Amino acid sequence: MQTNGITISPVNMDDRKKLSMRAGDTVSVHQKIQDKGKTRLQVFEGLVLARKHGNEPGATFTVRKVSDGIGVEKIFPLYSPMIDKIEITRRSKMRRAKLYYIREKVAREIKRQMRRMKMMYGATEGGAEAAVRMELEAATEAEKAAAATLHAEETPVVAEEDAEAEKPAEKDEEVAV
Repeated sequence: MQTNGITISPVNMDDRKKLSMRAGDTVSVHQKIQDKGKTRLQVFEGLVLARKHGNEPGATFTVRKVSDGIGVEKIFPLYSPMIDKIEITRRSKMRRAKLYYIREKVAREIKRQMRRMKMMYGATEGGAEAAVRMELEAATEAEKAAAATLHAEETPVVAEEDAEAEKPAEKDEEVAV
């Protein structure tokens, strides 16, 4: 917008006024984000819950999306220079101007699904955990093998000692008779 040759805002305000975005629309908001001196675009796509303050300079709209099972809401200023582009991807007919009830509706659906779920325990083993388990198993097997070897060596010796202990006892008995 220009006034007497001076640029007030780099945003084309007429295009944003004509956008006719309303609650119930699914929109993609291309937001400019600055990282380390560079500017990149990040897209936030979700459902418009509310549009406030009409077409005045302080107009805002609230967008909600579900990311990894968590509801995320952002409030965008309509005429912000940090918004590169707003695309309406889908329109749905709504009977309300503000769709704040969607928050509770989603929570109720999740609770309903949680009631139907059965509790199960399952876990995967990470690489480090698997390596530790393999080392423990190898050490246990080595100990068992060593114990078996020692037991095999001791068993005949014990049997021979028992046989020698029995023989003198028999001789003593013969002498006594």
